[in-house]
Amino acid sequence: MDKIKTRKMELEEARKMGIDSWSKWECEPSTFDWYYPNSETAYIFEGDVVVTTSQEKINLTSGMLVTFPAGMSCTWEVKKKISKVYTFDFKEK
Repeated sequence: MDKIKTRKMELEEARKMGIDSWSKWECEPSTFDWYYPNSETAYIFEGDVVVTTSQEKINLTSGMLVTFPAGMSCTWEVKKKISKVYTFDFKEK
């Protein structure tokens, strides 16, 4: 199975990718299981989250672009309120 891909990205660069048209999502501190039927790309505005899969543990914080592979099951531990935008249609060039 593919792994989660992350990289730091300045807001201006993310805006050039079209994040202003992506869907918004926020979540207060909590822990929950999640499944990605489709690949999702997200930009994190704020927050502190640990995403755990059977293969890895990733810490997501502000200013990160993250791609979750299709078919991935994971557990989200939101330590500090997260604010993100996401899309299912992004293809990195």
